[in-house]
This record gives sequence, structure tokens and C-alpha cells, in this order.
Amino acid sequence: MFKRVLIANRGEIAIRIIRACRELGIEAVSVYSTADKDQLHVKLADYAICIGSAKSSDSYLNTDNIISAALSMNCDAIHPGYGFLSENADFVKIVEAYGMKFIGPSSEVISLMGDKAKARELMIKNNIPTVPGSDGVVNTIEEAVEICEKIGFPVLIKAAAGGGGRGMRRVFSMEDLSTEYTNAKTEAINCFGNGDMYIEKLVINPKHIEFQIIADSFGNTIHLGDRDCSIQRRNQKMIEEAPSVFLDDATREKMGLVAVKAAKACNYENAGTIEFVVDENKNFYFIEMNTRIQVEHPVTEMVTGVDLVKEQLRVASGLHLSKEQKDIKLDGYAIECRINAENPMENFSPSAGTVDFFYAPGGMNTRFDSFLYNGCPISPFYDSMIGKIIVKGSTRLEAIKKMRRAIEETFIEGINTNLGFQYTILFDKDFVRGNFNTGYLSDKMNCLLDRMRLVED
Repeated sequence: MFKRVLIANRGEIAIRIIRACRELGIEAVSVYSTADKDQLHVKLADYAICIGSAKSSDSYLNTDNIISAALSMNCDAIHPGYGFLSENADFVKIVEAYGMKFIGPSSEVISLMGDKAKARELMIKNNIPTVPGSDGVVNTIEEAVEICEKIGFPVLIKAAAGGGGRGMRRVFSMEDLSTEYTNAKTEAINCFGNGDMYIEKLVINPKHIEFQIIADSFGNTIHLGDRDCSIQRRNQKMIEEAPSVFLDDATREKMGLVAVKAAKACNYENAGTIEFVVDENKNFYFIEMNTRIQVEHPVTEMVTGVDLVKEQLRVASGLHLSKEQKDIKLDGYAIECRINAENPMENFSPSAGTVDFFYAPGGMNTRFDSFLYNGCPISPFYDSMIGKIIVKGSTRLEAIKKMRRAIEETFIEGINTNLGFQYTILFDKDFVRGNFNTGYLSDKMNCLLDRMRLVED
């Protein structure tokens, strides 16, 4: 097992990793920007080193400073968390070149799965179900026209290096294809420095369902069930739950086997997520793999009892998985609400400032992963997520009621948050009945905001 691990991240995920390290007897080294000098991950770590100014490019994305910090502290390994450098293959190569272990998959796998077009090609070769579309990169408008004539409209143009909805366009007719292809390609170049595009048939009203996998270096790969991440705003997840109420047992079992097969196809090691879109008839298609721990990993932990971050540390240190597939049983239902510092009434604009008063929810099977405390500064320089409320119930309805209660007893004063908006969703009949897909929020946004306004007034 490692002696000392540097955590190349901030906020709630840094604290989550510190906790896992502490319980395994590993010393945790935090890094921080000048804007984060008073943050909780700095106070909770065994050691903390400033790596630059507030801008991410000067600190949490500053490879040289992070590597220097790790070397100066004689760290055995680096855990990237999520975001920042977590899926940067070049960073992984540098970590390994200096004799440290990157807690995640290899640079080759990150590079392969980070290129969505190449990942799609690999899945097709291994008979993993994929959405009909191009077999690889679409280099010209002429190629795009040929593919669209073959598969029909509507289609989705996607950036091979994309993420978060950037470099993505829905196209419903041949008349719009050229313009949307050009716009998507330009956005991809500006955002990712890579203009490679591919095309998929647009699945109408899909569910976004993902499977958590973990693999060791001995060829053992298991899945830990599914998560439904269909409640999204502009391709950013807001509410996640496990397991999906939409799937029947037979489909769930089949998808789990496919997820493991997909991970093995790229010789995957450590924790990762296979993401699918699922249509109304429960046909499912691979869309991408996330090669890191996910924000929403706690819902899986709640229903399986497996500590995913500890498992990451174990397998990265060269140990076997602590579980076999037969050991994984789903117990109950878990829901996670992401709490963001933002104002839903002002188009979800970010809210910076100071938390004047904070009180976290508690109770049986209630968890709040956060970095907040009374007087905590909320910086404008980073992602707006400030915490996650996670609850578990014996049934989905019990979990929903528990989440309502948890939000009711959560107090975050001094800044705007989306607590009220999340609370409103939890009372919506379609959500309660499980009658939703990835278009849920875009379809119901105005209605939900009106209801929220009535409650707050």
C-alpha cells in the first residue's frame, strides 16, 4: 500500500480522497491555489502545498507545479479526482516518468477513450452496441452528407475530443447539416484544439444510464450496477440515482455484462464508467467511457456498500480487487442532488461570496459530501458545485422523501444555491413516477421555476 499520496484536486472530491487515505493509513498531501488557502481540504490533509495563483491554469492545471509538489513531499502516487488533470494522458505520462503511480488507468487508455471516435471504433470491433453512425472521424461535409443519407435524420454531430455538450449539434434536416457541422467543428477546435468530428443517429427521448466498473492489474473486472443520470441541464447532470427505476432485471444484467466487456476491450484498470443511451424500448447503446472517478459515485457506494475510492487506492497499489462480481448486490435505492452556488432565477448564474451560516443534513442513510463550513469563501474561479446530498431508502419513493427532508434541513446562507430548484423537482409528478428522460429539464424548466417561485414567495 502507498505511504503518501498527493491529491491533485480541490473541494469535496479532495476531502473524499483524504478520508479514504486516512482510513487506509496513507498520508494525504493536498495542493491548493492562493484563492483556496482557507479551504477545508487544506486543513484536513496531513500536508498542504500552494501550487499557484487562483487561475486554474496557474495551479490545478499546472503540471510542473503539481509534479514538483509531489516530488518534494516524496509521494508514491497522485490521485487526480475528477476534472482538472484527471483525464489528461500527457500528465499521466509525466507522473509515471518520475516514478510515481497515477491512480487511474494508463495514459494509453485515457488517450484512446478520450477520443470518442476511436472509442466508438473499438466498441464496434468488439461487438458492443453503438448508435448507428460513422465508423470513425468524419473529415468533410461530403462524408457527413453520405452518412446522413444512409442513417437518416435526426443526427447528432459530436466532437471526438468533446465533453460537457461542447462541440455537439443536433441536426434535423439536410438543409442544416453544412452549417451545423461547421459550427460544431469550429467550437471543438476552440474548446479542445481538435476539430475531429463523428456522427451518430440521434436517439429520441433517451435515458442516460451508466455502469460503474472497476478493474485491477490482474485482469479482474467487475461492474457495480447502474446509475440513471437523465436529469440534466445543458448536458450537466443535476440528479443521479441508483439503480435506474426504468431498467428491468434482464436488461440490467445484459448491460452490466456489456459494460465489463467494453472495459476489458481496452485493457482498463482502476475505476471507470461506461455510459449508455437507452431508448424507450430499452435498446441500449455505448456512447463513451469516463476514465476517472465520477461526481456521482456515492450513489453506487450507498447501494453496494463498496468504498470506490478505497478500491481505487487498493488496485493502484497492486492489490487484487476486494470483491468478485458475485459479491455485488444492489440494496435499496440511492439519490444524489448536486448542490451548486448559483441562482436559478437568474439563468443559473454563479454565486460567489462567503457562507455566513451552514448546517448539513443528517439522519440515517443521509450523506453530505462538501467542503463547506461557517465563513467558507466561495470562489468565482472554479466550478459552482459546492456539495452533494446523497440519501438511501429501501424503495425509490422512500429515498425521494428522505431527500426532501434532507434538503429541508440544509442551510447555506450568504450565497445563492439551487437547493430550492432541486426541492421543486422532488415534488414533480413525472419525476416521482420515473417518467423522465434527458429532455426532462429543458421541457419543464419554466414550469419548475414558476413552482419554485411560488414556494419561495
